[in-house]
Amino acid sequence: MKKITIAIDGFSSTGKSTVAKQLAKHLGYVYVDTGAMYRAVAYYAMQKGLINERDFKVEELISQLSNIDIAFKFNEALGFAEVYLNGVNIEKEIRTLEVSNFVSTVASVSQVRKKLVEQQQKLGENKGVVMDGRDIGTVVFPNAELKLFMTASAEKRAQRRYDELVEKGDAVDYEAVLKNVQDRDHLDTTRDDSPLVMADDAIEFDNSDLSREEQFEKILGLVGDKL
Repeated sequence: MKKITIAIDGFSSTGKSTVAKQLAKHLGYVYVDTGAMYRAVAYYAMQKGLINERDFKVEELISQLSNIDIAFKFNEALGFAEVYLNGVNIEKEIRTLEVSNFVSTVASVSQVRKKLVEQQQKLGENKGVVMDGRDIGTVVFPNAELKLFMTASAEKRAQRRYDELVEKGDAVDYEAVLKNVQDRDHLDTTRDDSPLVMADDAIEFDNSDLSREEQFEKILGLVGDKL
């Protein structure tokens, strides 16, 4: 059976990573979480004191991009690849609300996007890949055979994110999570470099009222049409 490239874009907390992992496992494809790559850079910037609520040392981060090595290593026990930054597993550290508050700002830096897009394109050059992010169908893989654009109401997305963080034991406030979702939407859609937009040939997929199982079955049907 031929292999295709599946590009999944959309707003934060729409379940892009969840369905991308499901598809990759079902199809035997490589899964690449590009959002985790940007989170890793944001985490690096935080650890090095390059970004906080008052200041962002953009030029210093750009000068250190060559020091940032991001890798994905498959964890058989979990069933998916975890993110490593310079050889250290940071899968848990990059999923916090604190990192979420800075990731869109870091991702808006053109030099950061250029570095990561090059890595992403290399990972998918042999097809048989499922990749999710903000500009996969428009910039990374404009010729992908299947492009999905995930969306849902900000309130539904905030509730999902809140539940996820609480389940992990994080002490978070729903209103703070909702504000983070809304702020990221604004930053993602208004940045100068590769803003979040739906590709002309993408299929819009609103999962506001779908369970994970319903979502997977519907999207699997779309994949079947392309195969």
